[in-house]
Amino acid sequence: MLIRNAPDLKDCDVTDQGLYLARRQFIAGAAGLGLAACGGASPASAAPLKYSPNRMSIDENKTPLDDVTGYNNFYEFGTGKEDPAAYAKMMRSRPWTITVDGLCDRPGSVDIDELIRRFPLEERIYRMRCVEAWSMVIPWVGFPLASLIKSVGPKSSAKYVAFETLRDPRQMPGQRSAVIQWPYREGLRLDEAMNPLTLLAVGLYGQTLPNQNGAPIRLVVPWKYGFKGIKSIVRIRLTDRRPQTSWQMLAPGEYGFYGNVNPAVDHPRWSQAKERRIGEFFRRKTLPFNGYGEQVAHLYRGLDPRKLY
Repeated sequence: MLIRNAPDLKDCDVTDQGLYLARRQFIAGAAGLGLAACGGASPASAAPLKYSPNRMSIDENKTPLDDVTGYNNFYEFGTGKEDPAAYAKMMRSRPWTITVDGLCDRPGSVDIDELIRRFPLEERIYRMRCVEAWSMVIPWVGFPLASLIKSVGPKSSAKYVAFETLRDPRQMPGQRSAVIQWPYREGLRLDEAMNPLTLLAVGLYGQTLPNQNGAPIRLVVPWKYGFKGIKSIVRIRLTDRRPQTSWQMLAPGEYGFYGNVNPAVDHPRWSQAKERRIGEFFRRKTLPFNGYGEQVAHLYRGLDPRKLY
């Protein structure tokens, strides 16, 4: 069911874990918009968030909370699916500062809780499709990335948005190994970042975002594979050049810049035609753009679909 504006592979069917691995501060005057250095923030907690329901949601069964928080890819805490839940408690998500800079008129840094206060929160129930061919349906809480970008005044020369996650091996033990080149990096074209579907999530299931799911703030781009959803963001930079992304740097023949969900384009080592929805027994067909084509297909007109992965 498409949103309106207003599974099926076992883990062993996907790829062996060992083979799969063969994958602050600019502070400026922006007082008018609040992108300035803030004082200490409140400690992290599982407190409820105040938010409004949003019409940009799908009417599908939500994945149980225990699965959403207990089955994750977050290599900063280890390569196993259970590692993030086991080790992410080591990370402090408060205080936390996010820097927004690059090609914009009002660059600066802002405390996460101040950021949350400035942008009204919404609940968005989205499909999430992992490149490994499993999927979930998650009720995120957050605000549109476009709202943040507009607030800093992007320059006409800005064409892309680059993201970086926290780099701190003391808190993130997975960073003590060279699985990827740290910090984790991701990127979007500016028009993708400004699409109404693109979300900066700060919670799920109505609660503050758990550490293992990318606390205190992560990117959610529902028509792309999950590796595009960078977690624990500390920097957002507007640029005129396509940014390098972590998986593309590690395995350019397997992971492209776009990462759009496309059942017709297989990963070099497994099919993307079907997926296993966590909690279901039978595999289901994967939808082009993860079912969001009506909202995003126009972004890629004239481009070779095989190059959008």
